[in-house]
Amino acid sequence: MKILGIACFYHDAAAALIDNGVIIAAAEEERFSRKKHDSGFPKHAIDFCLRKANIKSQDIDWVVFYEKPFLKFERLTLSFLATAPRSRESFVNAYKVWLKDKLWIKALIAKHLKISSKKIIFSGHHLSHAASSFYTSPFESSAIITSDGVGEWTTTTWGRARGNKLFLNQEIRFPHSLGLFYSVFTQFLGFEINEGEYKVMGLSPYGQPKYIDKVEKLIHQSTDGSFQLNLNYFNFHLSDKVSFNDKFIKLFGVDPQEPRKTDQVSQIYADIAASAQKVLEEKLLVIAKIVYQKTGEDNLCLAGGVALNGVANWRIFREAGFKNVFVHPAAGDSGGALGAALYVYHHVFNKPRKWRFQHVFWGEENNEKDINKFLQENNIKAKHLSDKQLEERLVNMLTKKKVIGWVKGRFEWGPRALGARSILADPRDKKMRDLVNAKIKFREAFRPFAPVVLYDQGKKFFDIGNGQPSPLLEYMLAVVPVRKEWQPKLGAITHVDGTARPQFIKREIQPQYYNLVKSFGNATGVPVLLDTSFNLKGEPIVNTSMEAYGTFMKSGLDALVLENYLIEK
Repeated sequence: MKILGIACFYHDAAAALIDNGVIIAAAEEERFSRKKHDSGFPKHAIDFCLRKANIKSQDIDWVVFYEKPFLKFERLTLSFLATAPRSRESFVNAYKVWLKDKLWIKALIAKHLKISSKKIIFSGHHLSHAASSFYTSPFESSAIITSDGVGEWTTTTWGRARGNKLFLNQEIRFPHSLGLFYSVFTQFLGFEINEGEYKVMGLSPYGQPKYIDKVEKLIHQSTDGSFQLNLNYFNFHLSDKVSFNDKFIKLFGVDPQEPRKTDQVSQIYADIAASAQKVLEEKLLVIAKIVYQKTGEDNLCLAGGVALNGVANWRIFREAGFKNVFVHPAAGDSGGALGAALYVYHHVFNKPRKWRFQHVFWGEENNEKDINKFLQENNIKAKHLSDKQLEERLVNMLTKKKVIGWVKGRFEWGPRALGARSILADPRDKKMRDLVNAKIKFREAFRPFAPVVLYDQGKKFFDIGNGQPSPLLEYMLAVVPVRKEWQPKLGAITHVDGTARPQFIKREIQPQYYNLVKSFGNATGVPVLLDTSFNLKGEPIVNTSMEAYGTFMKSGLDALVLENYLIEK
């Protein structure tokens, strides 16, 4: 049974194809359209999935959209009626878009795929999130928490799953939302909503949570875990432009309109970020502890955009009572495309779970024939090396402080670069962080970089406890302490608060990447590399050889690896 999942028209549009419960292909539309966080209809991602499976659209048994548009339209309409006439402008703007595309998603899918509309069905937004995490987790049974900005009406859910069945029993509805709460601070601190939330998380360690008492005025949580926002301070339910109001500004005593450089650390803004981050963590912890008590489950699956907050994830893992925590690598809306397909296959059609999710490499790849053709057509000098030759050359370059663009295999599913489309550098020297930020990524100086480490040696460098490394650590979904003795020796990947967001890699999953890190360790005593996404600020992660080469030439990268081809400046 072939099922195509689709997510679009909010942010991070994507498509995913499964065949009898096995993932065949999954990709965000932005990787093909080259538009960051592309939310439009994912025609390129859909076409890629069909191409990768070598099938035609008529071969698809079912197409599942990740949410219910008419229920979402109901929320939009009723919200306007409750806030009119103050929300008139945002309502009119939203209606124009809805009446043009969003309400007619079934017809749009049928037209693009040239299939009967009878093959098209709809999942729920948070059901899709929950399914994306549980059905790809290693757990037979699990508690589940989902949290994001908003789906149709829902912003947060919790429930449990066992075998192939999934049930969400509790929910919190719009306008009360942890995702929107955090996004308001994102905009207030000068970053873009749905793009800069991780910048707030990265900024927060530079500050102290001095404003917790003020932040707590914005949100009230009951003993059962439910919460309510104090809407007197917010504007997101009234406007699609500014999400906070004058009362919010007065509360913190700073004017976000005052000229400042958002790429530099302002202490008051860092303190506000630290306070918002801390309150988010505490609210999530209350929910997680209650879910643990109510379900009695040892395992927890997290999903939704809020589940990309690695600091909160690690606190939940360490403090909520669960033995294991899993977050799907594409926890945001893009992952909903996969979750929708898996939910229909397992829960609706009652198909058993037989296949195990082990990696994120479900995107497009560049084969060597096409790479060679690209190099010849553009008269680009490159050396084709064996795996061992390439490994030796790269280790030599890395130890000499060279920075390398790395393109290997199918690109990653989700927002993290995990060794298929990465920029690599020596993690030991703090100056490398500043170099990569300023001359290669062209991004804010306070932003941290992630390390990649051998799975079997991770505990030596990171304080993660004595048990089996959490699955969170395989996908850069947790922020953990760097061991104190290693912090000065890993200056480029240790954040200001002594933490890092590592990826623990296994040889059986990524043999070439593993061997490169291991060889660097043999040469330096540190089997760790700095790994950041292969893109420039404001651009999606590269996909093709042409995109990788273009980024290579526009930045301060010293070398580019395209499979086994090495290009040097």
